[in-house]
Amino acid sequence: MQIITRTSSDWPDDAPVEIVERKGLGHPDTLCDAIAERVCTALCRAYRERFGTILHHNVDKVLLCGGASRPRFGGGTILQPIEIYLGGRATAEWRGVRVPVDDLAIGACREVLAELLPLYPEARIVSRIRPGSSDLTTLFTRSRVPLANDTSCGVGFAPLTELERIVLEVERALNDRAVKREHPELGSDVKVMGMRHRDRIELTIACAFVDRYVESIGGYVAKKSDAQQLVAAVVSRVSSVPAAIAFNAADDASRGDVYLTVTGSSAEAGDDGEVGRGNRVNGLITPYRPMTMEAAAGKNPVSHVGKLYNIIANRIANRIVTEIPDAAAATCTLVSRIGTRIDEPAIADVTLAAIPGDRLRAQVEDIVRGELSRFDALRDELVSGRIAVF
Repeated sequence: MQIITRTSSDWPDDAPVEIVERKGLGHPDTLCDAIAERVCTALCRAYRERFGTILHHNVDKVLLCGGASRPRFGGGTILQPIEIYLGGRATAEWRGVRVPVDDLAIGACREVLAELLPLYPEARIVSRIRPGSSDLTTLFTRSRVPLANDTSCGVGFAPLTELERIVLEVERALNDRAVKREHPELGSDVKVMGMRHRDRIELTIACAFVDRYVESIGGYVAKKSDAQQLVAAVVSRVSSVPAAIAFNAADDASRGDVYLTVTGSSAEAGDDGEVGRGNRVNGLITPYRPMTMEAAAGKNPVSHVGKLYNIIANRIANRIVTEIPDAAAATCTLVSRIGTRIDEPAIADVTLAAIPGDRLRAQVEDIVRGELSRFDALRDELVSGRIAVF
């Protein structure tokens, strides 16, 4: 493994412009990520229960086709159901024992919908998960140490900028359970776009309102004002710089055109979803930072570097800025080669905001090797659902 350590003075906090986005829990793309990851963990647990080990699978292909609805103040109607198609590859039989892959996948999908879209009556779910190819399933079991099942890369960075923290915390606040109890009109489909131009911060927030909890257009306007104040309070906790907040910016209250839904998500009528089109493993979409196009959700936690390297790279970057006083910021990129050990990437490239030196290089290499030795623990965390990848 080649570990490259270099320094840079070019960091997002210093740039004149920064853009950060997060798609919230009820956004159609995030729903697909959540479903794919829950199907993955359900399969992992089923394989372990039956065989004592995790078998080959990658279920990172989920498509949500939005339905049709007729929202109205006081409560509307679902006209056509959401359709969800589950795709990917999974071992359905091993040593003569069948695994009910489709039943497990559909059950996991229903669990996610019940948690994130509790008001949605019933979705149509179709599983099209098929067995994997012989070359990849053989590669999965070829070595005691898992071998990378893809040539891919993962990237992570730390710490988060102020704008990144704001965007993350605003969405989390709007989807907080306690907030939902006090403000049931706030749906789970929240999207936050943060923009910074020098010291000026602007937030554009889309939040689906639940029609049964809004009695009129006047009530909607009042509740929207309350939500905007909630956002302003979150911003003030994270930053000393006030933000200009545009909340449901497409509304035209004078015409009665507002963001009203029956169930709290645009999936019911306004939008479709797909795995990998939303947040990266740190929960953000950061075009001014290094990112990969990998869809981490649903990939197996044993050998799929498209998932594992993105998580490990973020952990390496966070450990560097936490444990090395001279490192103000860090970015880590890991590159795999299919068929080689996952704990020996082809390249580990680390960029630091720090003064270069041999001691610094040695500290970085220790952290990189340390994190790359913890794949077993990482796998258990993922199977238990303790790590969010979206």
